[in-house]
Amino acid sequence: MAVLVTGGAGFIGSKLTERLLTDGSNVVVLDNLDPYYDPELKQKNLEHLRGISPDRFTFVEGTITDRSLVETILSENDVTVVFHEAAKAGVRPSVAAPMAYEKNNVEGLITLLETAAEHGVRRLVHASSSSVYGVPEYLPYDEEHPNHPKSPYAVTKLACEHYCNVFDDLRDVSTVNLRYFTVYGPRMRPNMAISNFVSRCLDDEPPIVFGDGEQTRDFTYVDDIVEANISLMDSDVADGESLNVGSTDTITIRELAEYVVEETGADVDIVHEDPKDADSRHTHADVSKARELIDYEPTTSIREGVSKFVEWYVENRDWYEPLVLNS
Repeated sequence: MAVLVTGGAGFIGSKLTERLLTDGSNVVVLDNLDPYYDPELKQKNLEHLRGISPDRFTFVEGTITDRSLVETILSENDVTVVFHEAAKAGVRPSVAAPMAYEKNNVEGLITLLETAAEHGVRRLVHASSSSVYGVPEYLPYDEEHPNHPKSPYAVTKLACEHYCNVFDDLRDVSTVNLRYFTVYGPRMRPNMAISNFVSRCLDDEPPIVFGDGEQTRDFTYVDDIVEANISLMDSDVADGESLNVGSTDTITIRELAEYVVEETGADVDIVHEDPKDADSRHTHADVSKARELIDYEPTTSIREGVSKFVEWYVENRDWYEPLVLNS
């Protein structure tokens, strides 16, 4: 028996795969190495995963929309659980290319659900997003908060949740939707705020904040996200549910930049530029439902997480920083 991790060469997927391999699972990773950011980072992730357990790790390059490929993977490897991390990422780029997001994210998930139901997969855990909420009517968001997605990316994530719920009701495959809140940590994709802040500060250049900096985010350390997924491997307590997976606190983007300046020791002032369209103004997760159902408890504060990421960045700067600068 094996576990399939779609998008397993990416940031969260590779961290989840690392944990599964360390715990003794046989893991198949399906990833199309999408060039949304430099694929060299994904190649580094794959190299790391092969080193953990070459005999229990299999990588397949391909897309989740390729039904025959997905069927082959599920049947030949006797896959029982799918962790679905693959998606065409990026809120802002989705505004310019909504059809590409619909095809990859929604059609890809339907392909996975149909083939999973036909090949004896017992559970599919879908990586959703806090972006499904849109403009907050109240904070923190609980799972009953109305959904008003503000970007094509967010629309696809909400549509995927509905498809998961329908298949959980009508077909013989259990599903869970985990709504991630701004995940960060070592090996994170390089075009995100924290990595850009750190890169600039280490070169004594000011971090650039878009807008007034009073936007708030519920930054979630990647290890906490991994733990939430692992808890669902053999448990049916959250089948058919959507769960927030967030952090211990929120922080403004300006405060985040100030933390990075302090951690790196840079002597710089923060620079503000015009805000970007489609970004949410505030996010904040109520994780009580996840705490009740899967004993989820975020363990890393944003201050601790920034410190860990800066330490990792400095140690891996030679190969990681060019990816940041090229993104």
